[in-house]
Order: sequence, then C-alpha cells, then structure tokens
Amino acid sequence: MKKSLVICLSIFLTLTSWSQQLSEASQRVFKSAENMQSVINLNKISQTGITFDTRYEGVKGSPRLADTLLPSFLKLAGQDYYFEIRADLDLANNALIYAGSGSGQMYSIPSSDVSELVINKGGYELVFRTTKGKKFEKDLKENRFYQVLSEGEYEFIKVPMKGFIRADYQGAYTADRRYDEYVDETRYYLKGRDGTYHQVQLNKKSLIKLIPEKKEIIGQAFSKGSSEDKEALVMSILEQD
Repeated sequence: MKKSLVICLSIFLTLTSWSQQLSEASQRVFKSAENMQSVINLNKISQTGITFDTRYEGVKGSPRLADTLLPSFLKLAGQDYYFEIRADLDLANNALIYAGSGSGQMYSIPSSDVSELVINKGGYELVFRTTKGKKFEKDLKENRFYQVLSEGEYEFIKVPMKGFIRADYQGAYTADRRYDEYVDETRYYLKGRDGTYHQVQLNKKSLIKLIPEKKEIIGQAFSKGSSEDKEALVMSILEQD
C-alpha cells in the first residue's frame, strides 16, 4: 500500500512539474526571427583567415558553449517577446551567435542586447540571463551570460567563461607554444540574503562559509555523494530546509 502511494505521489509530482513547464512555455510570445533586424543591428560573422606558418599547430578547444547551434528562444533587451532561433554562446567574445534562416549566414549579438536566452538541450531548458545590474562581491569586468541553476532563497548560478591563450613560438625567447588554446574559466555564485552574488567553490568548506546554517546538511550531502555531479549536489542541498 505504501509503495503504491509513493509511486502515485511521484507520478503526480512529475505531471505537475511537466504541466508547469508547459504553462510557462505557453506564456511566451514569439515573433519571426526575420524581424530581428528591425529591433537591433546584427553583426555578420566572417570566416577566419588561413595561416601558412607550418610551425603553427592550430587551435585547441573552442570559444563556444555547446560548439553547435541548438534550438533556442531569445528575448532581446527591452522586449517582452521571444524569437525562435538556433543559437550558441561565444564565451570568449561574450556574445550570442545564431544562423539566419535560409541563408545560413552567422550573426553575432553582444550580451548587452540580450535579456534572456533559453537553450533547449536534451529535452531540458537551460535558462541564461546576463549579469548586467546584478551586484557581485567582486565586480565582473564585463556583462557576462550566466545560467540559472537554482532559484529560491539562495539563487545558484553558473557563469561559463573561456579564456584565450595565444601561441608563443616566434622569436628568440619564447615558450615554444605552437598552438592557440581556449581554456575553461567557469565560475559559480550564490546569491546571499543581502542580494549580493558571492563566488563559491563546489566543495564543503566553501559552501559552509557562505551558508553556515546548512552546515549539517552540507556535511551529510558530501559524505554520501562525494562522486556525484557537484552541481546537482549543491542544488539538492539548497532545496533542503
């Protein structure tokens, strides 16, 4: 009997969550992406040049979030409707990129022109906004994209960033580094009760420092799930009272 009740409750919660997602999606107002140019100036992305230095070994890594264009909903700054596009984020240049319908021409939109981007990946909606107007313990140098991982009393966000290290092999005194490389510089933040976003490491010590009232919950979570996905682990901690 208890098992049946648990199964029924699980199904109910799943259906409730699914219906809420449908409700949120149905509230979005869409406009044709072809009308986007009437709202902002779009920057065309040109192909990069070809180098003929045989010592150069190319580029390692990618400046992009997904390295492919994914079905997405874009809301531009100052607008209350969405464009349905295929997009990705250029984390090194801090811009959204997407392909124009029909022509396949790639366009770039700076983060300052973006209010929200919802990327559909693997059946899940990944919600991205920008740090403009947000208060950080240590100011970010640029208006960055961030992913909302968990909302609530302590908002948990992820700021994906890519750094660029140039090749260094020309000249007498160099590191003989024959390739350019994009490196991951992702950061995580928790929004405190003071409304400020504090950088956090996904470990027990850092979390306890920011939310000491959850010390016991944090300790138990890390002792049981040390090999678990750290993002998911932190999200589960924040959901517990």
